[in-house]
Amino acid sequence: MKNVTSLAIDIAKNVFQLHGTDRTGRAILKMRVQRTKLSEIIANMPPCKIYMEACATSNYWGREFTKLGHSVKLINPKYVTPYVKRNKNDKNDAAGIAAASRDPDMRFCEVKTEDQQDMQSIHRIRRLLIGQRTAIANQLRGILAEYGEAIPKGINQIDKHMPKILGDNPKNMGALILNSLQTLYDIFKNLGKQIAVYDRTIDAIFKENETCQKLASIPGVGKISATILAAVLGTGGAFKNGRHFAAFLGLVPRQHSSGNKERLLGISKGGDTYIRTLLTHGGRAVILWSNKKTDRVNIWVKNLVSRRGKNKAAIALANKIARTAWAIVHENTTFTLNHKPKINSPARSIGS
Repeated sequence: MKNVTSLAIDIAKNVFQLHGTDRTGRAILKMRVQRTKLSEIIANMPPCKIYMEACATSNYWGREFTKLGHSVKLINPKYVTPYVKRNKNDKNDAAGIAAASRDPDMRFCEVKTEDQQDMQSIHRIRRLLIGQRTAIANQLRGILAEYGEAIPKGINQIDKHMPKILGDNPKNMGALILNSLQTLYDIFKNLGKQIAVYDRTIDAIFKENETCQKLASIPGVGKISATILAAVLGTGGAFKNGRHFAAFLGLVPRQHSSGNKERLLGISKGGDTYIRTLLTHGGRAVILWSNKKTDRVNIWVKNLVSRRGKNKAAIALANKIARTAWAIVHENTTFTLNHKPKINSPARSIGS
């Protein structure tokens, strides 16, 4: 273990596969370790570079290994797959991670801090609750439609119509189905209360976080978008520039080019769907009010809408929002509405 300079770990729930190499890249350590023994083994190793796939529990182990004096880098699992030889198993996976880490063009992910992971987890729980509430609302509409009662679309329409349906019973439904509908409606209301709690939590996080407030100054970015962007970006060091962050979110065209023929398709839709959706809706909000404003941003937006239409303009604006967010976080600066970027600036602002 003393000669190990690079260690690849295939992480799992209970069993971990270690693949250590020396300075020449020769494998000198292949070990299968139980979860309870992993920290002890890593603590007894000299400081080295540790590589793992960016998947479940990787941020936790990354923080733990960093505390022990090691340098930790995470790799997107999609980038590791081409390096896995023949059959898939833990040993080959660990060897594939080691091979991927030696690629000079490999892109790595930063280990999230606890604060970043807290913010991201709050958003994930809130999103889960919203999905459950939507499912309950659709179930209520579907059941009531079978009894001749139609409720319009929209979450607010459930609260508007359900009390009257359950109270007056205009379709003379039986007690059995009424009691079942009441149970579903109670769950629906409880989910709404829980979502409101998380909305207040996000609001409190926003007020206490200076980075979130800087991000919220970007047109199209609100409290929810600002907090999730802060959680994912961190210091921005995981991305070479704003264009890389926009590509990470799937806001750039897919390519299918060959030879001298370049073919650009629709956006790649890679990365985090949740963030991409928030930024796209933020772009639509900016477009909605652009006709009433005359600053550089809105002039650019209006010209783009006239040339490409609202849908493509919303995606283009979401791309610019992502790039501007990276610039604000990475350069620790504030947003300026009529900012003119430098010629060699690493990222163009939204006002360019």
